Amino acid sequence: MAFQAGLLNMGGFLACHRFVSHVTGFATFFGNEVSQGNMKAALGMLIVPLFFLFGAMLSGQLVDIRLKTGKKPKYYIAFGVVFFLTVVVSIGGILGCFGKFGEPLSSIHGYVLLVLLCLICGVQNGTITTVSKSVIRTSHLTGITTDLGIGLVRLLNHRKLNDHVTNERKASVMRLGIILFFGMGSVAGGFIFSRFGHEGFLVPVATSGVLFFVMMYFQIWREPRVHQTKL
Repeated sequence: MAFQAGLLNMGGFLACHRFVSHVTGFATFFGNEVSQGNMKAALGMLIVPLFFLFGAMLSGQLVDIRLKTGKKPKYYIAFGVVFFLTVVVSIGGILGCFGKFGEPLSSIHGYVLLVLLCLICGVQNGTITTVSKSVIRTSHLTGITTDLGIGLVRLLNHRKLNDHVTNERKASVMRLGIILFFGMGSVAGGFIFSRFGHEGFLVPVATSGVLFFVMMYFQIWREPRVHQTKL
């Protein structure tokens, strides 16, 4: 999922000149547009990241609330939403619904693409954040890098810390993996989107499709069979 987030972030940047997997950049662009008196563009920079929020809220309804109320989380629906939206993005891009790939962000087409990509990242990030109990975020690296830095210091001072060193080692390896695969996704996205334009979004369609069908297997197809076998 970190690899996919790197792909989507690079795709959004090359297509619309905006990063889509984290909200920080939109706040910066908002301030820049306001300072230049471009209030219409500033409003757009406020509205687009709201869809990241909506994505996280949708994930919260499908996963977090169900976990807290003792119900089975619907991971497969959350991943299905991501898969469906990436299909919409890729098909829409190929059909020219989002304008020319790489053109300056000035038309409604570009904003629609940004909205969809932010929505995808919000659902993905919200789902993984819930599953990991707010330990993992796959759509941006600021928090992960901070946690990695703290974790490395704890490992370096392991003689002073008698507890949790083993868990900290595992967590640091996991954080390094997330950073590595996000970077790999960004590099791959740079090559793919520079060459294929909107058709490059077919790659996250494939990765999100694999995740969706894996969740379907474990939550829809496999569990009933396991239950029947036990009976």
